[in-house]
Amino acid sequence: QVQLVESGGGLVQAGGSLRLSCAASGSIFSINNMGWYRQVPGKQRELVAVITSGGSTNYADSVKGRFTISRDNAKNTVYLQMNSLKPEDTAVYYCNADISRIGILILLTYWGQGTQVTVSS
Repeated sequence: QVQLVESGGGLVQAGGSLRLSCAASGSIFSINNMGWYRQVPGKQRELVAVITSGGSTNYADSVKGRFTISRDNAKNTVYLQMNSLKPEDTAVYYCNADISRIGILILLTYWGQGTQVTVSS
């Protein structure tokens, strides 16, 4: 079994900062890409940022210059530092990771349970 557990969401005023964490655990052999997505009610889940195992990153245009994705491979953890938050950043944030499990060398995508981020104006 593999689990992704997120933490760090909450309520913040516009202009403030939050740091999300997502730790993967279980019978993990290796982790490729790790990413953050977000979703608001009635809309599709959208990519926020992704980071490869080598550290290359990609961001949605709406968060470039404000959000930073990073990872600690020793801890199987991905982070999302969110600065200069805006009300339109309000959403449920989900982490995901492409993981191959011990003994099952096929990459599968796993998702966390989601954490609410609310930015007040």
